[in-house]
Amino acid sequence: MKGDRNMVEFGKVFMLLGVFFVVVGAAAWVLGRAGLRALPGDLVYESDRIRVYFPIVTCILLSVLLTLALWAWQWLRGR
Repeated sequence: MKGDRNMVEFGKVFMLLGVFFVVVGAAAWVLGRAGLRALPGDLVYESDRIRVYFPIVTCILLSVLLTLALWAWQWLRGR
């Protein structure tokens, strides 16, 4: 019954991903309502006809947070 165990693990991962997306979505919604549109350091260029937004600091922050989360996940599963 190895296939049944794999499906259970697969289901757990999807449920955790769902919780993760709900938390991230709620945080983004709350921060947007609070007036936080971009982090300091994100590049924004606006003219009459064009607007360019490059979230460099946001990308770096997300990279660090995801790296730490994946490191913690791997460390906890290795115990």
